[in-house]
Amino acid sequence: MRTTRWAVAAGVALLATACAPGSGNSPADSPTGPVTTGVPAGDVTLSLMSTPESGAAVKAIITGFQAKYPNVKVNYQDTNFDDYNKSLNLTLASDQAPDIVLLNSVGTTVKDGLVRSLAPYEEAYGWDEVYPSTQLAQWRVAPNGTTLGEGDLYAAPAGFSIVGVYYNKAKAARLGITRPPSSLEEFESALAKAKVAGEVPLQLGNAEGHASFAVQLIGQSQDGAENAARWTFGAKGSTFGTAGNRAGVEKLADWAGKGYIPSGANGVDLQGAVDKFGKSEGLFFIDGNWDAAKIGAALGPDAGFFAFPGTKATAIGTSVAYAISAKSENADAAAAFLDFLHSSQASAEQFKIGFMPADPAAALPEPGTVMADVVAAWMEVNTDNGLVGFNNNATATMNKTLVRATQELIGGRKDPGAFIDEIQSDWTRTHG
Repeated sequence: MRTTRWAVAAGVALLATACAPGSGNSPADSPTGPVTTGVPAGDVTLSLMSTPESGAAVKAIITGFQAKYPNVKVNYQDTNFDDYNKSLNLTLASDQAPDIVLLNSVGTTVKDGLVRSLAPYEEAYGWDEVYPSTQLAQWRVAPNGTTLGEGDLYAAPAGFSIVGVYYNKAKAARLGITRPPSSLEEFESALAKAKVAGEVPLQLGNAEGHASFAVQLIGQSQDGAENAARWTFGAKGSTFGTAGNRAGVEKLADWAGKGYIPSGANGVDLQGAVDKFGKSEGLFFIDGNWDAAKIGAALGPDAGFFAFPGTKATAIGTSVAYAISAKSENADAAAAFLDFLHSSQASAEQFKIGFMPADPAAALPEPGTVMADVVAAWMEVNTDNGLVGFNNNATATMNKTLVRATQELIGGRKDPGAFIDEIQSDWTRTHG
């Protein structure tokens, strides 16, 4: 399911961060003494390590931060995405550990005690009042260092991705659909209308397993974001076999059987599907904001976007987030930089490169564009506290499992019950 574009825009590592020689520390060993907001007096030098994909925004954010705090200098370094994730733990364990690092996934970084608990800073800066709880939950780690969604905060968000539904407004109008569906029933009714009219109801490229987006969106729209996130985060006792997920798996199989998705979807990757949708092949297309510019350029004013229909607005997404090294000697200044990430200035820079900003007021798209629809959906999801992390990040092997299982499901080689059992078995091997 991982593509370069997805990995870049979503800011999410689909493989667990490479293990480093254990420091012998646990998350509880992170410094938790008194902290100070703002930056200390005197000259301070911070080092920050990220990836080029986030670099344009980060460099501009650094410039703004240094203007606010002239006594602080931030040295920036980046490494390509794949190498960065493979070497992050080793870098943090070294004598040259940077003060601030991009954290693409928790992996073993927290368990090995390589980044600092941000709990004191969260309280001091009031970050729990700044961000909806689901936006921070994916960076909360339990004392076991593995279970997410509870415990101390270990990274602060800078920008976000969102997965929802693109639609072709011109096709919808010809089918008598005057507004985005507000329920799963209306969504399916629109799929049926498109099929009868000879249109592709739901464009899909599943060579990398992106059919799992449909399963997850249906599941969390019915189970609720908080309940869905428990499984994604590895909470003990969770099961994939919820009523919502069962509905999602059954619907995907049913849609394949009815010809609502292209018959050759398993042989098409995400960008291939984006290209097809941009050529007006499809009424709907489930994808993330990272492809909004491409789809908007192809379809112009006919490109629309909405959050998947449900009682409350939910979406799949994650954040670009930064952590403080456990070895940093300038943690207070580093935390001030993390606090600056949700400023209007920093948020505007994140929006420029395609992320949804931490400060929603910084999202100022051109009216009538697909980005305006993306922002409107983002606002709905924020209001309903409905962001849920990617299911494929639930374990280090889940991405591969979902690719295989979704291909077999829509190919008619696996039934919904066997699909659910396979996904849960993968989860259980990691989380018990």
